[in-house]
Amino acid sequence: MDYIEISFKALSEEQKEILIALLSEMHFEGFEEQARQLKAFISLDLYDEEMLHTLAEKMQLNYSATELPDVNWNHVWESNFQPVIIGDCALRASFHQPIKNIQYEIIVTPKMSFGTGHHATTFMMIQQMQAIDFKDTIVLDFGTGTGILAILAYKLGAAKIVAIDNDSFSIENAAENFINNNIDGIELKMADNANAEGVFDIILANITRNIIQENFRLFNLQLAQGGLLLLSGLLKEDEKIITATAGSAKFELKHKLEKDNWICLLFAKTNEGYLF
Repeated sequence: MDYIEISFKALSEEQKEILIALLSEMHFEGFEEQARQLKAFISLDLYDEEMLHTLAEKMQLNYSATELPDVNWNHVWESNFQPVIIGDCALRASFHQPIKNIQYEIIVTPKMSFGTGHHATTFMMIQQMQAIDFKDTIVLDFGTGTGILAILAYKLGAAKIVAIDNDSFSIENAAENFINNNIDGIELKMADNANAEGVFDIILANITRNIIQENFRLFNLQLAQGGLLLLSGLLKEDEKIITATAGSAKFELKHKLEKDNWICLLFAKTNEGYLF
């Protein structure tokens, strides 16, 4: 399969973060970061020149496109992936040495899936999760990607975890990461929405604003009274829209984190069965 390499130059760190998130939604499958530069890769059959041009124009960026033969994705991510330490949690690849003096260590093989801890949204989700009591809880991880949030929930003491994604490769990647972390019992489900047919104490959703809004009614129906909803994948300008949606369902904002123009919001369900 042939690929297209899109190269952006003269980028700020914030622009790179935003581009990676937005291009991931456009089916780009790999990224290579350098100083002030980002290379993004997509299979030729999924490449939409018009959509990319619209995005670049909106962000006032220039880019170049080069057609490539099949890409060695392991080489791409291994050359760029470095261990990440977030509070008392460390994320590393299998070829890195174990990280000492850390309570929660997660081994991750990201491949084409989203979620390595490097992106601000995943970083904040992991940071906030460590401040939440997961012991004996039932957890839904919606948009699981690499599965690292589900893995951390398991290590933090969750009794049951359901992990959902709409991408078959992410499901395979998450399953591989569960095995590599010696975790058994997380239920993986491929689905386009958050309907997991259960009641959850905590729902995790590190996805996009539109998908969060589309699934908020399901979050409300499936979250136990007093339960927690932790959201990211959100830009600062998304905050008013998401808090308005949550307010309509009578959810209470408990905490907010902000990093590199991205936000992470923690809500508690206090609506006593209210349907919106």
